[in-house]
Amino acid sequence: MAGHDYIDAADTALEETYQEPMSLGEYVDLVLEKPQLASHASKYLLSAIEAAGTRAVIEEGEEKERYRFFDDPHNDGEHAILGNTDTLNRFVDDLRSIAASRGKDEKIIWLDGPTATGKSELKRCLINGLREYSKTDDGRRYTVEWNVAGAGGSGSSGMTYGDQPISDEDDWYESPVQSHPLTVFPEEVRADLIAEINDRLDDHVQIRVEGDLDPFCREAYEFLEEQYRRQEIEDLFSAVTDPTHLRIKNFVVDVGRGIGVLHSEDDGSPKERLVGSWMAGMLRELDSRGRKNPQAFSYDGVLSQGNGLLTIVEDAAQHADLLQKLLNVPDEGKVKLDKGIGMDIDTQMIIISNPDLEARLNQHADREGQDPLKALKRRLDKHEFTYLTNLSLEAQLLRRELTNETEVWTAQSWDELESWIREPLHIHVRDSDAEVNEKELAPHAIEAAGLYAVVTRLDDEDVPNGLDLVDKAMLFDRGYLQEGDERIEMDDFEWDDSADDGEGGIPVTYTRDVIADLLHVEQDRYHADLPVEHVIMPRDILNAMAEGLVDAPVFSGSERVEFENQVVAVKNHVFSQQEDDVLRAIMHDKRVDEETVEEYIEHVYAWEADEQIENERGELEDPDPLKMKVFEIEHLGRFSEDNYDGGEDPDDAVEEFRTNKIITALNRHAWHNRDEEFQISDVNPKEIPVIKSVLGTHDWEDVRRTYEDFDPRQWDNPPSGTETAAVKEATLENMTEMFDYTEASAELTSRHVMSQVSYKWD
Repeated sequence: MAGHDYIDAADTALEETYQEPMSLGEYVDLVLEKPQLASHASKYLLSAIEAAGTRAVIEEGEEKERYRFFDDPHNDGEHAILGNTDTLNRFVDDLRSIAASRGKDEKIIWLDGPTATGKSELKRCLINGLREYSKTDDGRRYTVEWNVAGAGGSGSSGMTYGDQPISDEDDWYESPVQSHPLTVFPEEVRADLIAEINDRLDDHVQIRVEGDLDPFCREAYEFLEEQYRRQEIEDLFSAVTDPTHLRIKNFVVDVGRGIGVLHSEDDGSPKERLVGSWMAGMLRELDSRGRKNPQAFSYDGVLSQGNGLLTIVEDAAQHADLLQKLLNVPDEGKVKLDKGIGMDIDTQMIIISNPDLEARLNQHADREGQDPLKALKRRLDKHEFTYLTNLSLEAQLLRRELTNETEVWTAQSWDELESWIREPLHIHVRDSDAEVNEKELAPHAIEAAGLYAVVTRLDDEDVPNGLDLVDKAMLFDRGYLQEGDERIEMDDFEWDDSADDGEGGIPVTYTRDVIADLLHVEQDRYHADLPVEHVIMPRDILNAMAEGLVDAPVFSGSERVEFENQVVAVKNHVFSQQEDDVLRAIMHDKRVDEETVEEYIEHVYAWEADEQIENERGELEDPDPLKMKVFEIEHLGRFSEDNYDGGEDPDDAVEEFRTNKIITALNRHAWHNRDEEFQISDVNPKEIPVIKSVLGTHDWEDVRRTYEDFDPRQWDNPPSGTETAAVKEATLENMTEMFDYTEASAELTSRHVMSQVSYKWD
């Protein structure tokens, strides 16, 4: 696009975001038509979250509904919170109770957990999401602005926050704390208006607008009221709220405008951090009937900025002195600027902390009834964030940490998700010699790093007999394990609800730093034609992570020993993944096509039902026993000639296999629900475990049988003209095409696999 096209696009964006100011009457008409626009703070936050919808996810082996809002959809996932869906759902449930005044009004939501668990991302996600929602037609947020010029004659003092009064069009000044427009109305009139708005609201959570105008706006209102009362104006409210004095304007929610954030480095007295401070010079200029004029207040405290929507205290342990001063804010909705000047507050309060805050809150716990922090702890509603325990989420988070990728993975199947987990990563790095090189994190490298981190976070107390923590991790990620023909579901086991999954382990920041260091190191290997020194293999990362535990200050001695012992199982799993890649690449041209599989299944069904099959000529014929036999012996490898009496008649073992492994398995998916138009091609053969193994799995016996002269011991440098050389050339080509290996990573991976295979080849 040309330069002016970007200017036009920016104009359009602003035009769609902002509306022309309106009169109070026009605003009332608007909210009677679209009642949700008048929502109070907690309801508005809830509406913003619910407006994004939900999606299904699998976490800890269970399918759950997740609010898309936490995927940061307005910003392409830039600050998406990965995992912790149960915690986020409970957070939304609390919001729903608070918004509906169902017993939690006095609560302050407390988000707790170790570093790198997503708490700060939630803060950014809330800010981003609310900002973008406030730009939509259904999410507009409104406040009031005043103009007192001309109401009191030439002697009027005007209104200001700054050093100089404002004049002309700039005489309009908006509420410094986003006061709700309906707070302008007298309480009894407002009650009737809110009742009518709720009658028109299609929602079980009703709108409430309580409290009064903020002190700044109240000063303007009372000034105007006094001037017109002196002039004996009859319709006093109409005169005060005339469009020449009062306008309703929409604003885009952001930090400082509807969202208050108190950072760990913010300082000042408790009063300054909470609501703001008086400006000495302004006090002298804006004396108000012998008392402090609220227009001389800064309103830059966290509650002032967050009034109307959301207040966040980040790293709350650094501001523990404020927490007790917040005790009465949620339920009373009031805070003081000074002894004689108070302010009504409508904000959803959230505090974010690491586990050190809990230690501070419990410092007097042994005093039981005399605990001075007991009232504060009762007000805090804790939601605990934990480390991710899903491999797919950890892999996604690692890629985010290492690159600018922000897209949230929303796979439709495990196969799709698995392909993303194993993907390689290519990063350009400037080395110490100032040369830019492309570093490749080989396929399964991110998977290996993520799996190791997840395994260290899992509790082994409830791991079923025969399984290990890697199996538990796989169960948590996809909900099942596949062992040959048998599928083991998450529900097949009894899991301990008190398990400490995710409460400790290797944080993503440690893994990220280990990989970042490896990116700047040339690996100690050489190849005449391929840049293998720039390839980082899964075992490189796992070795570096395990070796680095000794010097990492974030781990205790017992943790180091435990984590070091767990790396072996992860290495074994990753090797099996690499071995599978090599096997599939070697046997790619020997695989069974799906048409052959479908034909076999069709013949088995006809055999079981004692029916006939329509051939290509449209003639009916009996199922072919020879085709079934050949498939079962050659492709499935399940049976031999001895299992077929008279050459083609199946024995009991074959019949049981056809009935239990083929018919029963597919019945679960489609057969019982078939209609007259049903064809076997309508069913995905991969849904049958035994067939899935035929389509995608081979072993080294298959390789030995297919390539009689193949010798894995020659793999590194096979003699030209040999079958091993031909197999290697085809295998490396298939690995690059099928699994996104580069020539270099394919060479290294296949060498590693063959080095292990050669030990047992004979």
